[in-house]
Amino acid sequence: MRSKKFLKAEQASLPWDVPGLLAGVDEAGRGPLAGPVVAAAVILDERYPIKGLADSKQLTALRRERLYDEIRAKALCCSVAHASVEEIDQLNILQATLLAMQRAVLGLRLKPAKVLVDGNRLPSLEVLCEAIVSGDALVPSISAASILAKVTRDRMLCELHLQHPQYGFDRHKGYGTVQHLRALQAHGALAVHRRSFAPVARALAVPVSDESSAP
Repeated sequence: MRSKKFLKAEQASLPWDVPGLLAGVDEAGRGPLAGPVVAAAVILDERYPIKGLADSKQLTALRRERLYDEIRAKALCCSVAHASVEEIDQLNILQATLLAMQRAVLGLRLKPAKVLVDGNRLPSLEVLCEAIVSGDALVPSISAASILAKVTRDRMLCELHLQHPQYGFDRHKGYGTVQHLRALQAHGALAVHRRSFAPVARALAVPVSDESSAP
């Protein structure tokens, strides 16, 4: 049963706006088979507009990296948080995503008057929230959050690639590509793989002799 706090946040979409700071929130990594889900919250500074903000998935990696630096330099404040693989397996990916979003908002140096979240579900927060479908393409602060979350998570997976190059994390970033599924079949699952996701569960059910399958 959901808490009253969650219901309050979910019903907080109102037809009028409130004065004060607006924070945009988005996540990266709901679909992959490995790695944490990462969320970011951003409060932009109207005095320093950032050109080219868009849904991070529509931008090249180089463009995302450049915008990442610009957002960090120009935003009033921003925060990046994540939910671990263990939390994903324990809570399920939706609840872990909402948890990461909650942590990102709570990590902001400034308290927003309203939080705009990409999608149709809201984290539990003691502040007015509004869910906006396709918000990462419509709302600049959500676009900025999308970019911070995506770049942060991609960097994490590239670091993971250095430890386990046989899985190709630098290419697929943990998503269930043909290359990744073949690596799972050949080497087994790592500690960073999400046990609650079906392809990983199947890989765990098949014994492998390759020592690289050890966490």
